Amino acid sequence: MAGFGDATPTCLRPSTQNRAVHAHRTCVGGHRTRRLTATAVGRWGVPVLEITDASDERLADYRDLTDVALRRVLEPEGGLYIAESAKVIARALAAGHRPRSVLVQQKWLADIEGLVDAVTPVYVVTPEIAESLTGYAVHRGALAAMHRPVLPAVADVVADARLVVVLEDIVDHTNVGAIFRAAAGLGADAVLVSPRCADPLYRRSVRVSMGTVFQVPWTRLPEWREARGVLHQAGFELAALALADDAVALDAFSARRPERVALMLGAEGDGLSRRALEAADTVVTIPMAGGVDSLNVAAASAVALWELRAR
Repeated sequence: MAGFGDATPTCLRPSTQNRAVHAHRTCVGGHRTRRLTATAVGRWGVPVLEITDASDERLADYRDLTDVALRRVLEPEGGLYIAESAKVIARALAAGHRPRSVLVQQKWLADIEGLVDAVTPVYVVTPEIAESLTGYAVHRGALAAMHRPVLPAVADVVADARLVVVLEDIVDHTNVGAIFRAAAGLGADAVLVSPRCADPLYRRSVRVSMGTVFQVPWTRLPEWREARGVLHQAGFELAALALADDAVALDAFSARRPERVALMLGAEGDGLSRRALEAADTVVTIPMAGGVDSLNVAAASAVALWELRAR
């Protein structure tokens, strides 16, 4: 490689400022990249550590992310969730969530250094180590192990809300993430999830939601015996989206839209439970055509939220 100077138009002389240990830069296609050889301090005072061993205990938070059953136990009880991609990490930080570390591949390092504070370690690994840790190809280049915030009380979440979404026992993380994205984009004020609903902060939910799980206020409901009273006390009419002989068409319900609505959505396949339907004040259905009786729960949430949006 040519020496640093006038003959090297796009590469800058390596700076020793804020370097704890040696690092060097190389030019690739006229662009500057930094290749770490050990621990360094990044441009923003962020501790940056290159790790070459997938068994390193500092990487334990990122190991076996595809084991859904294990992560479902570990993350809520261990105070951990994983945010994936610089955009999602930025939204988590903007929501006030605190990272405990970041795992990043070299070419995405610059995107991360400007986001985290000087006490958050950034672990730089190769794509191969990232995949061996997580069990999948980390195409978005960055993962952050985040401290899980304490969930607020239901009454606090719905205090100023006019339209909330209630998710009962939805187990598919993709559907949960898609519903959060619909809630954010179509004007829902909050999301409430049942005790057995999939975790909105699970990696796939966060990714599918495009980080809107950090934007829409949410918390977990108690069981229906208690949850119904909490929502009624807050002035909500409970509208169950379901198939029933006495169901009201969505557009008819929207025409008389109550001031405060809790839109109830049920599990994939089985729909809302008997207890949920008994708790509901009204059963609402989306009129369908073509011999189709219903939509996927995430699609149904978007249709219903669009119809019930503030006008």
